[in-house]
Amino acid sequence: MSNDISKASAGTDRVVKVRGELHRVTPIIDHDGQVIDHAIEPLMVEVHARDMVQIIAGAAVLTVPVALTEEAWTLGEQLSVARVATLAVAGLVLVAMFVYCNYYQGHLREHWVSYYARVALTYSLSLVVAAVLLTLFDRCPWGVDNVLAIKRVIVVGFPASMAASLSDSLR
Repeated sequence: MSNDISKASAGTDRVVKVRGELHRVTPIIDHDGQVIDHAIEPLMVEVHARDMVQIIAGAAVLTVPVALTEEAWTLGEQLSVARVATLAVAGLVLVAMFVYCNYYQGHLREHWVSYYARVALTYSLSLVVAAVLLTLFDRCPWGVDNVLAIKRVIVVGFPASMAASLSDSLR
């Protein structure tokens, strides 16, 4: 670890692997311009299994209370397909913005594949959690009215995806 850190020259941040994970190493410089220490912080641009677990848990945190409300079920019935599609796009955009600001700002060029994977994974896992729980609560009429089922999943998945993004950022 110290060999990797010593490679960081004065005034420049470096990205190194520490115990198999990427970290940003920032030299701390005294008033004479000499490196006196290094600040090390995780650079969370890789998606790991623990991230998926955090995403699922975070989605469930808001899916359960929202999926149990009649307002969400009614909203799924009453909103037009166009409005639900707009809600889905808005949710995806908000997840993408949150993920970019928390993980990839300044690092998107090198890690754009991981960025898109994290955004897609966060949003899709949120929808899966919403679909599973709504189905368990008998609020998704799969096979009878698939459009209504999908609309309800998207309505409930919107706040679930926000909670999933937030919980994924916790360390």
